Amino acid sequence: MTQYDQVERAVGLAVEKFGSLDVVFNNAGIIINRPLREHSPEIYDKVVKVNQHGVFHGILAAGRKMVELNSKGIIINTASTNSFVVIKGGISYSASKAAVSMMTQVAAAELGEKGIRVVAIAPSGTDTPLVQDVKPFMQQRATINHARGELLQPDQIADVVGFLASDESNVINGSTVLLDDGMVGMKL
Repeated sequence: MTQYDQVERAVGLAVEKFGSLDVVFNNAGIIINRPLREHSPEIYDKVVKVNQHGVFHGILAAGRKMVELNSKGIIINTASTNSFVVIKGGISYSASKAAVSMMTQVAAAELGEKGIRVVAIAPSGTDTPLVQDVKPFMQQRATINHARGELLQPDQIADVVGFLASDESNVINGSTVLLDDGMVGMKL
């Protein structure tokens, strides 16, 4: 994801195999939490290259190919609730995921006239390999911050992505959809 030519090749291979490009899901992310004073430009760059640049590459490659093919598709990006709420030690992660939300809006505005939708999802604590090293901490936060007190499950996120990829969601465009069990809205 951090190299545009690799993403462009992947998009080309998908079109070669399936004949069109209707849905692209830019689902990339790494977290390296450090208090601000212990952070470094190298850590920041590493996180931003995956979380922000990788998504940009996916939007660009998919958008170009969908326009070329006259596809009325959708590009779905993964942001985070950390685009909306502060987590100490998360300056690079939060900044990169907030950028995903803004890139989604800009891309939706520009690609909408071609019939292409661009949407982001913003999950909160989800039980994935990304959080395994800090799972007890994440579970404790979910107990406090999620209305039902549990970490989200990957299949719950996948269900929403499937809905967003469907025609039933065709009025959702340029939005970042919160998948947070109430965390951001209710400020639990």
